[in-house]
Amino acid sequence: MNTIPFGIRLKELLIDYLVILAYLLLLLIVNLGIYFFILEGIPEYTEMQTQLIATFTSVIPIILLYSYLDYFKNGSVGKRVSGLKLIYKRRRFSSSLTRNIIKFLPWQLGHIGVIHGMYSNFSITAIVIMNSGILLGLILMFMGVFRKDKRHLGDLIAGTKVELP
Repeated sequence: MNTIPFGIRLKELLIDYLVILAYLLLLLIVNLGIYFFILEGIPEYTEMQTQLIATFTSVIPIILLYSYLDYFKNGSVGKRVSGLKLIYKRRRFSSSLTRNIIKFLPWQLGHIGVIHGMYSNFSITAIVIMNSGILLGLILMFMGVFRKDKRHLGDLIAGTKVELP
């Protein structure tokens, strides 16, 4: 049974969302600087190049950042500000990495689907990929809200749980 009030978890999620938005804003500023001051314009990219840029500049750094914070700091910025702590069944970095890969997989599926859609006039494949991300995101969210222990799929696989210290 998890006794963390919903408001505290919401505060945690909002703060983590703001941390991610700050990173993405910084990434945008750096990219615009490169495009307009070094490359003198935005180059045309293939779909594969766009997929790789999105993956290696946004999703993977965020997964690695949150894995680092979970493992070395016992939780993300949002968890620490909200007074929460990540507890491990078996404390390993691979558990933290697994948890965060699963947590951010819906975001990556959204990227893949939207980018493929932009290059394919939103084919059925793009729509299926996007909807898979939405479905997985909803599953993770509903698990976190409605399970008695508030653990999502990443927590179950990684052997983690969030608690008040």
